[in-house]
Amino acid sequence: MRTLISKSFRSLMFAVCLAGGQVMAEEKTYGVELQGFQYPYPLMHYRFVSQGQPMQMAYMDVSPEGKPNGHTVVLMHGKNFCGATWETTIAALSHNGYRVIVPDQIGFCASTKPPHYQYSFQQLATNTFALLQSIDASRVILLGHSTGGMLATRFALMYPKDTEQLLMVNPIGLEDWKALGVPSRTVDQWVERELKVSAQGIRDYEKNVYYVGRWKPEYEKWVDMLAGLNRGPGHKLVALNSALIYDMIFTQPVVYEFSRLTVPTTLMLGDKDTTAIGSDIAPPEVKAKLGHYNELGKQVIKLIPKGALIDFPGFGHAPQIEDPAMFNKVLLDAITRPHR
Repeated sequence: MRTLISKSFRSLMFAVCLAGGQVMAEEKTYGVELQGFQYPYPLMHYRFVSQGQPMQMAYMDVSPEGKPNGHTVVLMHGKNFCGATWETTIAALSHNGYRVIVPDQIGFCASTKPPHYQYSFQQLATNTFALLQSIDASRVILLGHSTGGMLATRFALMYPKDTEQLLMVNPIGLEDWKALGVPSRTVDQWVERELKVSAQGIRDYEKNVYYVGRWKPEYEKWVDMLAGLNRGPGHKLVALNSALIYDMIFTQPVVYEFSRLTVPTTLMLGDKDTTAIGSDIAPPEVKAKLGHYNELGKQVIKLIPKGALIDFPGFGHAPQIEDPAMFNKVLLDAITRPHR
């Protein structure tokens, strides 16, 4: 009897492992610059040298459909997003006559992952400005999401004459997590965390934090994009750059500088968002104070001299992905609306 059970158990485990192997075989992997993942528009590359290293910055440059309106919009992605995640927004803007430029920042997605780099929002803004100069794009409208909102703020502070207006969608950095009591991580600790990234972990995090407990099948390709990059042949380099970027986000808050913005600014917020860097290791009493976007938006907009606040009630961190048609309608109205 013992032998029969043992054989049955081994057969069952073999079947499970075989099935597991088939599942793993079906999970896609992408190159260190996201090679193999399909972008919605052709990718181009801006090549330059930064901090003594050759770099290439991937970007999409989408021409307006029909009659151009003379305006250019630059879309800045978030930490767990890429230029590709703007696909429906690109289409809506292009359809309405805008030229749309969508870079993947250094360290992210389809761009270079350097083996060492001193990340700062100033450096990324400088890289982006150089890209825009190289393709004859001046005086642009900035639209930044999540971490891209922090970068867009820095860009607008550095290059106000080249910024027609600034729009931010659920930007992080509306509060200073470290000052509120969130423990710091070393880069090595961030690397250790990032090496454990999995598709299920990404899915669970985004469902709970980004999408208010809701999940749609169309979100899966963005999970595949991140998980495939992280499990690919460059996973250690991807993890290192991700760690350095998280350190930049945590240690370089922009909340103290919103009052210095001189360009017309629109803050667009899904009010159920709870994104806060480091909340996973924060003490319960600290975590309870973090990521209340319904309150943060009202506080921050008072700091911005030419600011307007647009709420998306019931939406989370990425309303442009949750309901593209609704978001794009509001966005186009916000861009064309006269500012104070």
